[in-house]
Amino acid sequence: MKVRGLPVDPGPAGWNRLLPDPAPAVPLVGRLTADWLVIGAGFAGLSAARRLSQLDPGSRIVVVDATRIGEGPVGRNSGFMVDLPHNLTSEDYAGAVDDDIEQARNNRRAIEFASGIAEEFGLGAEAFNRSGKINAAATARGHRRNLSYAKHLDAMGEPYELLDADQMREITGIGYYRNGLFTPGAAVMQPALYVRGLAEALRSGGVSVHEESPVTELRRSGDWLAVTPRGQVVSPRVILAVNGHLNSYGFLPGRLAHVFTYASMTRALDSDEVRRLGGRPVWGVTPADPLGTTVRRISGTGGERIVVRCRFTFDPSMRASERRLDRAARSHDRAFAARFPMLEGVGMEFRWGGRLCLSLNGVQVIRELEEGLFSACCQNGIGTARGTFAGMSVAELACGIGSESLDRVLSAPLPSRLPPGPVARIGAWLRIRCSEAMARGEL
Repeated sequence: MKVRGLPVDPGPAGWNRLLPDPAPAVPLVGRLTADWLVIGAGFAGLSAARRLSQLDPGSRIVVVDATRIGEGPVGRNSGFMVDLPHNLTSEDYAGAVDDDIEQARNNRRAIEFASGIAEEFGLGAEAFNRSGKINAAATARGHRRNLSYAKHLDAMGEPYELLDADQMREITGIGYYRNGLFTPGAAVMQPALYVRGLAEALRSGGVSVHEESPVTELRRSGDWLAVTPRGQVVSPRVILAVNGHLNSYGFLPGRLAHVFTYASMTRALDSDEVRRLGGRPVWGVTPADPLGTTVRRISGTGGERIVVRCRFTFDPSMRASERRLDRAARSHDRAFAARFPMLEGVGMEFRWGGRLCLSLNGVQVIRELEEGLFSACCQNGIGTARGTFAGMSVAELACGIGSESLDRVLSAPLPSRLPPGPVARIGAWLRIRCSEAMARGEL
């Protein structure tokens, strides 16, 4: 199969730009043989490689990625590793209770796995911190969404704490939010720091990791052969950890929805700006309305900064333009000004867009596509947790390690078919615009 092009993510991956420059890339050159080939070095691919190294020690594992690690979608998300249901297509993140209980169980497996990686390899609290998460409400409508979600958590038997405006001000330093809903099980990450640390640990353990090596062709003649611009890998077993790029390999056409979301990150705040802001040095809030604005305050490598993320676009080509990013940036500036009037004059240093892959029925693509060819794709907008879970699970599937959670994943249907192209485009545009308009003050 010829791989049809590569996705395009606009802007720099801000999380990655905060870190020191990595060592020069080691592209794949020449012909390698491997026991396992993992295509994609994001959360899913690196988690799959890590789990394979545990389940099949001594095997030859090769990981290839089209870009530098941390430059793709993994370095462009909000850095929340959520444990509870986080359905971006619902009004309050909730779905069916039984389904959400199962999803929370899977997410927590992923969080435990990531926590073990962070601890074993000494990645530090900046890379991974189990601090919990707040759904923040700025409007009466957002407050109602939080109360609705709280009832859903009651039905699931999950703990939470409702925070009033004073508590939100104490945490954030700003008076924008009326209230919040705190849940204790989520982790926050510096995603680029985490994946770069994991990749380096895998290299030290004998895994071959090759960056700037996009796969242009994948075919089978006995074993699988993956072709890159300067090399080839022959392996009996291949894991595709490429999220929505799975369509480019010819699989599941018309079943995966490709969406971009956008974020901006300020320059480092100076000491006077930090004083004026107040609040805690590290915090993060997701909006009570899923299409509202996510905000994080970070402190660590690169100084103290604010990150805002909002706006979605539907882009079936998996290529978003700089023009789309420019339009989203105006929304980011408005959201920042409304929340942080004491930081007037603080500009954005990095702006970027990143890809999401969604299925209409919320399922992932964790399965054997053809003999010896496995997929760990379609993370439904929660790449940190669901990507990690997909990587772990597909490695177990490929190694013949069964579990109840894997049985449930394998029994799931395929992603539902999307409407025909023009209908999907118009319908998605209307849905996004109407939902963002209804979010109002939460944006």
